[in-house]
Amino acid sequence: MVRRYDPDRPVDPAVVDRMLDNAVRAPSAGFSQGWGFLVLDTPADVARFWAATTDPDRDAVPDAWLRGMRTAPVIVVALSCKEIYLDRYAQDDKGWADRDERRWPVPYWDIDTGMASLLILQTAVDEGLGACFFGVPPYALDRFRAEFGVPEAYTPIGAISVGHKPADPAATGATGSPARRARRSADEVVHLGRW
Repeated sequence: MVRRYDPDRPVDPAVVDRMLDNAVRAPSAGFSQGWGFLVLDTPADVARFWAATTDPDRDAVPDAWLRGMRTAPVIVVALSCKEIYLDRYAQDDKGWADRDERRWPVPYWDIDTGMASLLILQTAVDEGLGACFFGVPPYALDRFRAEFGVPEAYTPIGAISVGHKPADPAATGATGSPARRARRSADEVVHLGRW
């Protein structure tokens, strides 16, 4: 996850298109495809995003993370729509006669949108770019929705900053948790045949 970008190098719109073309190929339960992607790729739109999603009192003096993230020339907000999934599984070929959310063992609308987000991240890496997946704070959801006209049925699962990494690798942002915590080994997390 890259947390600082070269502010003088825009991202080629064709690369953004490739990221989104890959995202819409993510798996989705029942091929519901209940996601949406808000692409902010102009300085004005990116500035509107940060204005809508930061708290002017709390963030009056932005920390290093926020200062670095604000250098991204592109933000893609991934949103999920539960209603699309509930409607899809109430169709005849799925065998459910209702839209009862309790039938779902987990919220696949969010999981599938997360998978699509991962494809955006992987495409950014394949294109030699940096990217970072992060959440939209709960206190900012109403402002975010109002600023960008996001329908109430769509929930922002996360935002993805995208841009060119700075020439100095040390300037990509905070080292984050991997610098403080060891990666758990496969022996610790993989269970063969029994937990």
